[in-house]
Amino acid sequence: MSRQSVAKAHQKIQELSWEPAYHEPVSQYGTDYTFRKAQKKDPLKQVLRSYFPMQEEKDHRVYGASDGAIRGNMFRQVQERWLEWQKLFLSIIPLPEISAARAMPLLFRTVPNPELHNGQAIQMIDEVRHSTIQQNLKRLYMNNYIDPAGFNSSLRNFQSDYCGTIGRQFAEGFITGDAITAASIYLTIVAETAFTNTLFVAMPAEAAANGDYLLPTVFHSVQSDESRHISNGYATLLMALADEDNHQLLARDLRYAWWNNHRVVDAAIGTFIEYGTKDRRKDRESYAEMWRRWIYDDYYRSYLVPLEKYGLEIPHDLIEESWNQIWNKGYVHEVAQFFATGWLANYWRIDPMTDKDFEWFEYKYPGWYDKYGAWWENYNRLSRPNGHKPIVFEDVDYEYPHRCWTCMVPCLVREDMVMAKVDGQWRTYCHEMCKWTDETAFRPTYQGRQTPNMGKLIGHREWETLYHGWNWADVVSDMGFVRDDGKTMVAQPHLDLNPDKMWTLDHLRKCPPLASPNVLLNEMSDDERTAFAARYVKGGPAGRPAPADA
Repeated sequence: MSRQSVAKAHQKIQELSWEPAYHEPVSQYGTDYTFRKAQKKDPLKQVLRSYFPMQEEKDHRVYGASDGAIRGNMFRQVQERWLEWQKLFLSIIPLPEISAARAMPLLFRTVPNPELHNGQAIQMIDEVRHSTIQQNLKRLYMNNYIDPAGFNSSLRNFQSDYCGTIGRQFAEGFITGDAITAASIYLTIVAETAFTNTLFVAMPAEAAANGDYLLPTVFHSVQSDESRHISNGYATLLMALADEDNHQLLARDLRYAWWNNHRVVDAAIGTFIEYGTKDRRKDRESYAEMWRRWIYDDYYRSYLVPLEKYGLEIPHDLIEESWNQIWNKGYVHEVAQFFATGWLANYWRIDPMTDKDFEWFEYKYPGWYDKYGAWWENYNRLSRPNGHKPIVFEDVDYEYPHRCWTCMVPCLVREDMVMAKVDGQWRTYCHEMCKWTDETAFRPTYQGRQTPNMGKLIGHREWETLYHGWNWADVVSDMGFVRDDGKTMVAQPHLDLNPDKMWTLDHLRKCPPLASPNVLLNEMSDDERTAFAARYVKGGPAGRPAPADA
């Protein structure tokens, strides 16, 4: 099809757009943005008759590679450490994709641009396709990998587990609150334009290095669609910038969207790339190096900064602080340690680090061993049941962290923890920015302006609170993370499938009951809370409690 005919078809499609004259449409998903002066143009014209043949060819390649992986015995060669972490990743990632598909109809009424509606409709189809091929990838892993346990149950259970709840709050951010905030700024402007670089480009490279060439095939197919999604977001952003009344909201939303994406995506993908790999070549990029190239240089400096001349207020301070978190404060390493601490509440096996891993981390992150080495040595020592309890209950110089109410990643960089009483409840936050999001941004007024569409963060957000006071064996049973024998746990702190080396529910019944830090925080007196906060921020790194004289 010639480019001219595509342009004509795209123009013709707009004539099909209509508004019913027999009733007043009801806006289910409102926005506080206005588009009175907006220029209504789609910079990347796309029509279905050119779209479907292209996507069909991409699907042929994906499913052809899947068939080739099975015939070529890929699953005999792939690293177990890598595929175990995919049990978490592939349980979560289809939900953001489906949430992104659901987000597009939120924009049909709120963005007055018939030309752009076509691109949004195609993006909705894209996102459904992404979820489909990702779940098919998970099915292939489940059917062919040596240990399918975890792959077979996580899709229905991940939203109530120790780590999956973090992914759920991230994905639901695409479809809750102000429609432009959620579906445009949070999703297309930040998540897709910035963080899919590490998610769908850097991570597939690591998969290939661990013998997994199916994930790169699937996720490069996904990433090739992102240019359209980025275009949708860019066009909407320019429309919003054209009306000065929106600048205040854009500044608010870009700060919120950037920080929440950083807290969740960097936590997850950073851990997969750094701790889910067996590839310890010195010339391989670390996650910090990938982040600096893909996000700081390509997104921040090349995409965001040029938009300042149009009036967009860039959160320079937050972007620099995100880098500071990754490079100087060990954010990814703290997250990986937290995941491993709570291995018993998960649904995959977490491999201990070895001397080769230690050497690589020390080379890429000088000083890593002094901070984290001793804890990982203890993790290895306590990985097989031998009369002791899981590591979270043992004295290994680690204080279990409080959750962040907003992003739900725990307050792992202890010095940054803040707390506040919001809506009658004491809450802890991993950083001042997450406190600002809950206390200021997600409210019906913002800086004196009425923002009724923003909503607020509510509900039982913390996983620990859901199971406060439960016996750990009952927690794991309730989540469904038990193997077919009815007693052996799906999760293990090692990769040994010898039944004599695996933890069971009987081991957990001897452990203290689960205690929610947030419940305990709200039971404290004011003086106790003040003393707790003062001590907590003096703790760390690597979860170390503050010295007794602090």
